[in-house]
Amino acid sequence: MEAPVRHPLDWQNPDFYDETNLDAEMRRVFDICHGCRRCFNLCDSFPRLFDLIDESKTGELDSVASKDFAGVVDACTLCDMCFMTKCPYVPPHEYNLDFPHLMLRYRAVEAKQGKVGFADRELAKTDRNGKLAALAAPLANWATDAANGGTRALLERVAGLHHEAVLPQYSSKTFEAQAGAKVPEINRSAPAFGRKAVLYATCFTNYNTPDVGLIARAVLAHNGVETEVVYPHCCGMPLLEQGRLDEVASGARVVAAALRPWIEKGYDVVALVPSCALMLKFEWPLIVHGDEDIAQLAKATYDISEYVVDIARDEGLAPGMKPIDGGITLHIACHSRAQNMGQKAADMLNLLPGVDVQVIERCSGHGGAWGFKTPHFETALKVGRPVARQARDTGKAFVTSECPLAGLHIRQGVAKLNPGDDKPILIDHPIQLLGRAYGIAT
Repeated sequence: MEAPVRHPLDWQNPDFYDETNLDAEMRRVFDICHGCRRCFNLCDSFPRLFDLIDESKTGELDSVASKDFAGVVDACTLCDMCFMTKCPYVPPHEYNLDFPHLMLRYRAVEAKQGKVGFADRELAKTDRNGKLAALAAPLANWATDAANGGTRALLERVAGLHHEAVLPQYSSKTFEAQAGAKVPEINRSAPAFGRKAVLYATCFTNYNTPDVGLIARAVLAHNGVETEVVYPHCCGMPLLEQGRLDEVASGARVVAAALRPWIEKGYDVVALVPSCALMLKFEWPLIVHGDEDIAQLAKATYDISEYVVDIARDEGLAPGMKPIDGGITLHIACHSRAQNMGQKAADMLNLLPGVDVQVIERCSGHGGAWGFKTPHFETALKVGRPVARQARDTGKAFVTSECPLAGLHIRQGVAKLNPGDDKPILIDHPIQLLGRAYGIAT
C-alpha cells in the first residue's frame, strides 16, 4: 500500500552495461509482463513483446531469442505511462519493475557500444540545430514543409524522417532574444505581486515557439510575477531517448549550476514544456543522484500550468479574463501525467470564465522524435487515432496540448480523418488561451 518510488539509475556501475546481466533482467521483467498484460493497450512495445512470446515455439519467453528484444525496446517512447498508470509491480513491490528505465538501460548499452546512428546523434543536437535554423528560418521551414516533396524525400533518405510527418517550424528570433528586447510591465495590483520566477525556456520554446514563452511571460506579469528568461542548455530529453546518460548528466549540471543563483535569490523555476519539467524534477535527480544543485532545482521547479494553478490557489489570479467562444479540446500530455501532479492544464483552463473544456487523457502516439521517423510514423498515427477522433468529434473550436509535438501530431491525425477540414484550430500551448482571455497579444 506504499506509494510508488523510482530508484536512481546506477549507470556509472560497469555492471549496468554488462550484456549478460542486462539480458537476465530483460527476461525477468518480460516474463512478469507476459503473465500480467495489463499494459497491452498503452503503446506498441507491449503488443510486440506479447506477439513475440505468443508466436514462439513454446508460447513462453524461453523460446524467444534475445536479439528480438530490440524491437520491443525500439517501440518504447519513454512516456512512463506503464510505470505511472498500469503496472502493479513497481517499487516498492518485491518484483521491482521499472519498464521505461529498463528500456533506457538497453539503449544506454547500445550507446556505449556506438550503435546510435549518425542521423539520430545529429538530430539530438537541439541547440546547435536551433541556432543554425534561426539564421535561415524561412529557408529551413520551406525545406522541412511536408508539402515540399523534393526536400522531404531527401530528408527522409538522409535523416530517416517520414516525408509526411509535420515537423516543427523554426523562428528567426529566439525566445531569449525577444524576451531581452522587451520586458513586460509588472501588474503591481495583482494578488500575486511579489512572486519571482525564472522561465526555463526549453529548446522547443526558444527556437520553435517563442510566442508560447512571450505569452506565458506576459500572463505572469499581468498576475504580478517578475520573470527572467534563462536558457543555459537543453534538458537532454532527446539524449535520454538515445541512452546517452553521460551527456544528459553533463547538461544537467550546467543548467543546475546556472539556475542555482536565481533559486537562492527566491525565484521559482518554471519550465515551458512538460518533458523538460519532468527532466528537471524527476529524471535528473535519478541520473545525477546526490548532487545538491540538482536536488535544489528539482524542488524549485514547476510546470507552467502547475505554476499558474498554484497562483490561483494561493493568491488568486488578476481579474479581467473574458470568455473564449467555441470550446476547447485539451490533450493531457504523457509527460505531464508522469509528473504526478494531476491535470494541471485542465485546472488552469477551467479558470477561464464560462469555459467549455473537453479533456483527453490518452497517448497522442507521437513520443518525441519517435513519431517523426519513417519506421514509426504510421504506427504513431495508429496509436494516436483515438485521440484524433475525439478531438474531431468534440466539435470544439480549438485543440491544444501541453506537449508541442503531441499537438502537431493530433492535428495531423484529425486532418487525416477529415481531409481539407482546418478545424479544430491548433493552439500551441494552453497558456496561450489564458493570454487570449486576458487580451494579451505578442
